Amino acid sequence: MNFQRGRQKEEPEINLVPMIDVLLVILIFLMITTTYSKFSELEISLPQAASDKTSEHPNVIEVSVNASGGYMVGRKSIEYSGAEGLSAELRATAGSRPDPVIVINADANATHQSVIAIMEAARMAGYNRITFTTENPR
Repeated sequence: MNFQRGRQKEEPEINLVPMIDVLLVILIFLMITTTYSKFSELEISLPQAASDKTSEHPNVIEVSVNASGGYMVGRKSIEYSGAEGLSAELRATAGSRPDPVIVINADANATHQSVIAIMEAARMAGYNRITFTTENPR
């Protein structure tokens, strides 16, 4: 017997709020526990030079720097006192030669700053033609 004739039955309802809460908790958990790949090193391959013969340039000034920071301009060992002193030494070595090529010979264990100091000295001296020596592959 149905005593409530005018009253309709309530439809069952699916409550989505608890399901969304559970999914958000799972999403937060996954975001926190996921490890992201971090590269601690850069993988680079340096260029190597290979030539059949070396060409002689009469307008070349060779500047060498060793691992301990000792400088040589041409065949003369100098004491590094700053970029200004190295620039003056480059000008003295160049003499009257116009726009010489500065060839930097740097030891593999020389600091980056020592090579930059040579480049800065060449810029201060007004020489913009700079090159580096490389080692042929064995």
